[in-house]
Amino acid sequence: MDRIALLTQVLEQNPTDAFARYGLAMAHASEGRTDQALVEFDTLIQHNPDYVPAYQMSAQTLAKLNRTDEAIARLEAGISAAKRTHNSHAASEMQALLDDLSI
Repeated sequence: MDRIALLTQVLEQNPTDAFARYGLAMAHASEGRTDQALVEFDTLIQHNPDYVPAYQMSAQTLAKLNRTDEAIARLEAGISAAKRTHNSHAASEMQALLDDLSI
């Protein structure tokens, strides 16, 4: 069974499993299915608003697609989540990307 099928099966049993949802989003992204990856990141953030990597990776995906305004909004939300969860490393990485996009 491939990774996407396996993660989809896990999510059928537990749709709010953050680790599986993140893995599914990343699997789609790595296979070039960025629209599907973004759907999975959005779902992950809805169910787990403090799952900081989802903000960071979805913002990077949006930036690569030249969807700058959306990437900026996602980074701002991600920085807030990182501050709530005391993840200063992720906050600083997202701030650096935000600074690059805002130039």
